[in-house]
Amino acid sequence: MTMLDCDPNHSLSIWAGKGQLPEGIKAISDVTESSIVRTIKQHDVDGAVVVVDLEGVASRMVSRAISQADLVIIPMRATVLDATIGAQSLQLIAEEEEAIDRKIAHAVVFTMTRHIRSKQQTGIEASLRDAGIDVIDPPLMERAAFSALFEYGGNLATMENKQGNMDAAIENAEAFAIAVYKRLAEALK
Repeated sequence: MTMLDCDPNHSLSIWAGKGQLPEGIKAISDVTESSIVRTIKQHDVDGAVVVVDLEGVASRMVSRAISQADLVIIPMRATVLDATIGAQSLQLIAEEEEAIDRKIAHAVVFTMTRHIRSKQQTGIEASLRDAGIDVIDPPLMERAAFSALFEYGGNLATMENKQGNMDAAIENAEAFAIAVYKRLAEALK
């Protein structure tokens, strides 16, 4: 798997910089607007997965990456502000679909959620589903273990300094990964 860090916050590079990348993971951070398509194509070989971490605002780089995507995942917290920004991302996907004349599979995932869903999250999720937007279930919960990845590197199974309820974090991450895999497999049919 190749992961491209194209977010100005460079959170992926912070994680990768801890020097404990899981086996089979390669992280690249020197991707530019002019090299994004070439870099994706270079690493998108038979059976390979390329994950592109992008900023949450419309830009030329974001548009170019979306145009190459088999699946776009839009992370958002269950707030009106994130939903508004997420709607802009959904609009950008629609524009790219029109420009390249093909559908681009996409879904929203709620992040940093709590065990008990707030009325706001329930309302936002219902609005998205009513609009025909795919919402990934399970959401990614707010967990100390997820935050600790940026402090310790590696992955949840190998993290030396255990944080919070590791079993629950691993279970949440695995269920999310399965949900993403199913969508990706469907998109590639």
